[in-house]
Amino acid sequence: MATAQSASVQPAKPVPVVDPFAPRVEKLIATVRANRPSDDTEIIRKAWEFCLEHHKGQLRASGEPYVLHPLEVALVLAEMKLDSTAIAAGLLHDAVEDTPVTTADITAKFGEQVAHIVEGVTKIDKIQFANKEDRQAENVRKMLLAMVSDVRVVLIKLADRLHNMRTLEHLPPDKQQGIARETLDIYAPLAHRLGMGKVRGELEDLAFRFVDPYAYQQVHDAVEERRSEGEQFLAGVDALLQEKLREHNIKARVEWRIKRLYSVNQKLIKARTTVDQVYDLLALRVITTSVQDCYAVFGLIHSIWRPVPGRIKDFIAMPRPNLYQSLHTTVMGEGGHQFEVQIRTEEMHRIAEEGIAAHWKYKASGSPISARDEQRLAWVRQLVEWQREMSDPNEFLSTLKIDLYPEEVYTFTPKGKVVVLPKDASPLDFAYAIHTEVGHSCIGAKVNGRMAPLRSKLRNGDIVEVVTQNGHTPSRDWLTFVKSSRARNKIKHWLNEHQRERAIEIGRKLLEREARKYKISLSKFEDSDYERIAAEYSVATPNDLLAAVGFGKYSARQVLNRLAPGVTSQQTAETDAAVSGVADAVKRVSMASGADSLQVEGQNELLVYRARCCNPIRGEEIIGYVTRGKGVAVHARSCPNVQNLLYESDRRISVEWARPTEDTPGRTQTYPVKLTVYCDDRAGMLKEMTAVISDDNTNIRSVDSKPGTNNDATVEFIVDAEDVRHLNRLVQGLRRVPGVRDVQRSQKL
Repeated sequence: MATAQSASVQPAKPVPVVDPFAPRVEKLIATVRANRPSDDTEIIRKAWEFCLEHHKGQLRASGEPYVLHPLEVALVLAEMKLDSTAIAAGLLHDAVEDTPVTTADITAKFGEQVAHIVEGVTKIDKIQFANKEDRQAENVRKMLLAMVSDVRVVLIKLADRLHNMRTLEHLPPDKQQGIARETLDIYAPLAHRLGMGKVRGELEDLAFRFVDPYAYQQVHDAVEERRSEGEQFLAGVDALLQEKLREHNIKARVEWRIKRLYSVNQKLIKARTTVDQVYDLLALRVITTSVQDCYAVFGLIHSIWRPVPGRIKDFIAMPRPNLYQSLHTTVMGEGGHQFEVQIRTEEMHRIAEEGIAAHWKYKASGSPISARDEQRLAWVRQLVEWQREMSDPNEFLSTLKIDLYPEEVYTFTPKGKVVVLPKDASPLDFAYAIHTEVGHSCIGAKVNGRMAPLRSKLRNGDIVEVVTQNGHTPSRDWLTFVKSSRARNKIKHWLNEHQRERAIEIGRKLLEREARKYKISLSKFEDSDYERIAAEYSVATPNDLLAAVGFGKYSARQVLNRLAPGVTSQQTAETDAAVSGVADAVKRVSMASGADSLQVEGQNELLVYRARCCNPIRGEEIIGYVTRGKGVAVHARSCPNVQNLLYESDRRISVEWARPTEDTPGRTQTYPVKLTVYCDDRAGMLKEMTAVISDDNTNIRSVDSKPGTNNDATVEFIVDAEDVRHLNRLVQGLRRVPGVRDVQRSQKL
């Protein structure tokens, strides 16, 4: 009895607490051990416990515990085969920003290297900016600087962005659009430039889904419709090739895939075609053990299937700038099926998929970066050098996009040195690639032994000889045809310096002339007076203010009014009526040109008009540019001409869409917009498209249709659109009409 009683009061055994993240943590450790057996995994466990403790109670937008995000980032880094130091930093990458933890705390617990990487990642997102362009540009600048110091900082940022994109559906639609667009503009090209094909591909497809959901669904459905037949065809090709490889005693493995959705869509937009005509939708990859075998397989494939002319590329002999190497050919299979074949070694394949991250498998933590990786990062150092010459974020981002995603053309100097340039590059791009002074003094070029215009487009294999002349200087027109970021930057920098000097001189003369009119001596004002006025106009120095006057951004009288308000006030009052009359005239012209919905920051007397080259409409991001004698031209930020105007930053002015006023109750401003529809040529097509537009209560100003040569047609509508949302609604409606291949807005009317 006593025994039974004592047994009944024994305390119950504690129920073990199940860690919901344990399976993922073990998967992380197992992946690191498989890829890097000699790495210390204890630092990863410590980092996880630290992360768990300091992010406790924090939730993501999805409602999941926040710690899931750093854990998933660490898993991505482990799959990249990064070292335990980088993975520990990946687990801690948000600790300094989102918790009370400091860099000193991380240094004390995990060492200098982990703290340095975490600090690099934290600095990228820390500063808040007034607008999206400034923020985006500054973040990318910091990424580039961090990459020069330790490329793992950027690899963590890419892993961070990849997981955020995988869970983007939990954010509001406007944030989804913004993050997805930034991913396509910056992060996917950055992964491409680092040679990380796998990460780039996933980022592009994930972003495509949110940037253009309708196009994504169309392409997805079209590809899925053909998937079964395509896979069956590729399986047959695979079996035949495997048999031929055995016959010729070539050791190789064969993979096949269907092209990624974003790549398919880019092909459709570029060629204005249908999925049926995307000839590299099906692709085969042959991975061999040696370069010699690559060329043997190349010949073997051409003996089995007929190659398509003009579709053979040898990136083994001439690697891409991101060090990608492979042989490419497109061949014709049975039933008229065209398919692409890529042939590479195991090492080339690993570099193509993982890029710069591929080399971590063979590196001990903290060992110096290899010469090959140094070559891969040479473009980063060059960009960091160029960005010091650029103060404008738009100009910097424009340059960056050109450099991150180059389509290459391979040219040669007369001595046989290879010069890699962007697609459609000119001899002038070639000259600047040789040396800045060669570019500045270039007056012509010989291409393959014959004189060629500077505007001509270079092709693969061209031998280029530059003709120079001492004392020759760059022309503004050059910006209309150069393609390389190096040439564009050097020309802009030269023009900016010389235009600015001229503008300062003109501004000084205008101010002196205005001062003589009021009998004011400028010599009585101190440097501090000019500095005060410059600060009032939000420019850095008095010379910047004079340049703005010289460019016409501010009038000399405005500046003089602030320098000597007491002296000029009497004359100013006398001219108020005249100024009022000018303002009324400006308003009347603005109303007539559809510019009454625009307003210029801090200016009332300037004529404002929408630039005809891009025809911006309400809702688009816009930028103002002071034109001499014509007022302010307002361009869409996406306008190609804006890139050529960026070097004269003194002539840019802030503009915005004005809010509707009480003077125009119920009145809706509309803007003429040209839409070009590429479609099948069939009966009833035009009727269905006009019905879509008229059902949206949209006025059609004109319609013009032209038949094509392959049972297709092009139809151009000029419609009255209220704003970007209205225009997007029209475009989506037209896309839904059966037989419509693509709808594009033509910026020029």
